[in-house]
Amino acid sequence: MKLLRFIFVGFIFGIVLTKSEAISWYRIYEMFQFQSFHMYGIIFTAILTGVVGIRFFKKNDIKDYKGLPIEILDKEKARFRYIVGGIMFGLGWGIVGCCPGPIFVLIGAGVGTIGVVLLGALIGNYIYGILKDKIPH
Repeated sequence: MKLLRFIFVGFIFGIVLTKSEAISWYRIYEMFQFQSFHMYGIIFTAILTGVVGIRFFKKNDIKDYKGLPIEILDKEKARFRYIVGGIMFGLGWGIVGCCPGPIFVLIGAGVGTIGVVLLGALIGNYIYGILKDKIPH
């Protein structure tokens, strides 16, 4: 029952993604063609919300749902892996036509073909889990 609030927030997030057209292939296509600011506005809003949220958590000593302090560690300075990972993420996003975030929203909206993307994401995560100790980080 404690986790019900997270399910509720997930539903609200899905509704916001749908109503803002962030799950629309056409909007994503426009973004990659630099024809519209729509998706960039959504992304910049998400970044701003994240920055403000993290500063709020750090300043006010916010606790998690179990009552434990939230610890936000600084990122490593290894830039190469972030560049390679970002390129892979962007290429996948461009090829598929959707960000991984709304996969479940699209399934809930009745876009059945997104199941192939979900399967690919799960397989990719599984392969990474097997190889993570063998590849440089």
